[in-house]
Amino acid sequence: MNQNPIANRTFRTLFAAQICSILGVGLLTVALSLAAWRIGGAEAGGKVLGLLLALKMVAYVGLAPFAETLLARVPRKTAMAGLDFGRMLLLLPMVFVTATWQIAALAFFFFVLASGFTPLFQSVIPDVLPDEAQYTRALAWSRIAYTAESVLSPVIAAVVLKMVAPQALFVCAALSFACSVLFLMLTRFPEKGTISRKGPFIRRALRGMVIYAKTPRLRGLILLSLGLSFSMAWVLVNTVVYAGERLGDADGFYPVLMAGYGFGAALGAVLVPRLLRHVTERRAIAAGVLGFAGLGAVFALLPALPMAGLLLVWGGFGLASSLALTPGGLVITRSAAREDRAAVFAAQFSLSHAGWLIAYPLAGSLAAQAGLEYALLVLAGLSVLTSVIALCIWPAHDPISRAHAHPDLPADHPHLSGGSKRHEHAYHIDDLHPSWAKAHV
Repeated sequence: MNQNPIANRTFRTLFAAQICSILGVGLLTVALSLAAWRIGGAEAGGKVLGLLLALKMVAYVGLAPFAETLLARVPRKTAMAGLDFGRMLLLLPMVFVTATWQIAALAFFFFVLASGFTPLFQSVIPDVLPDEAQYTRALAWSRIAYTAESVLSPVIAAVVLKMVAPQALFVCAALSFACSVLFLMLTRFPEKGTISRKGPFIRRALRGMVIYAKTPRLRGLILLSLGLSFSMAWVLVNTVVYAGERLGDADGFYPVLMAGYGFGAALGAVLVPRLLRHVTERRAIAAGVLGFAGLGAVFALLPALPMAGLLLVWGGFGLASSLALTPGGLVITRSAAREDRAAVFAAQFSLSHAGWLIAYPLAGSLAAQAGLEYALLVLAGLSVLTSVIALCIWPAHDPISRAHAHPDLPADHPHLSGGSKRHEHAYHIDDLHPSWAKAHV
């Protein structure tokens, strides 16, 4: 079998839709920053942008599990195309906003739709690419796309701004989402799982959280994600400050440093599928988080570096981030039944953004009060501490298939094979397996 996911026509069109979608989000980010400055001016522009980012986190953290449950009975193609179309429509009136409440309301509803789209998209890919090697490569492609967007969106925005007014960026973002809708409509989606979860709405909405809470590897995964967010937040929040305060030119050096970060992240994403042939996801993710923290701590203690050295450091940060982030989808896919994947991806989406909600302001406030280098040392220490706790929770011996018994099930139950109440299979938390089964060494 060809392990290149691009050879799969369904993945190609889905990946094209993803590229258009994340490009639209990137252009929107630039447009919102400029709109905040236009509305708030020098005195309140930062406060307006801070409000918009806070609303984004509220939507992502609080609403993702509920959005997934509300869309559970809607065909995935219809749901995803509808969410993208809704985001496109919300972008158009942003061109004309003149007040904080207007841009805040439109942005919040945009982020609500995004909180439903992203986990649903993530849950479709394992169904499109059931072969694990192909799926692992698809995760790498996805990571490269996100990295490229972070580098290219500001460049594309700068080119567009030379020709049109800043408000036109909202139109450009809307066109990008229109292309995403088109690619989604051209995609033949795989059949959805036949099992429809029943029960009270809140119970179904929190199902992904419950699976997370009862699955040790998922608890470890989210703690490793939190550990990464501490160190990575320093880079994302304070690179522009470092470029201005230490290098003397934020406008000139910030894009260069982030380009180095993006190159390292792309390189890391390419290397991860090969690495995962030889090491477990647990080791790869932990190596990425601890590597990021270790590099940050060493850099904080070093004297001033020339630009070549700084590019190597930022490239190392990017490589470590891909090493930590890329295997997460594989861990989630292995830890949930097909019909529960969307709920677990929604839980991951919500919980990981909760971590960023802690890390972003902490990185900014520490750097402002104690200095850039001291802040990086503290955040690196928090990353290491969180990672150690995560590795204690996520056992090194963690087989997917586990032997277990069902003493309460009748011998003729469909789940049992040959009437034996003890059997072995890929183990997930679900209605028949409400608690975790220990692995036998």
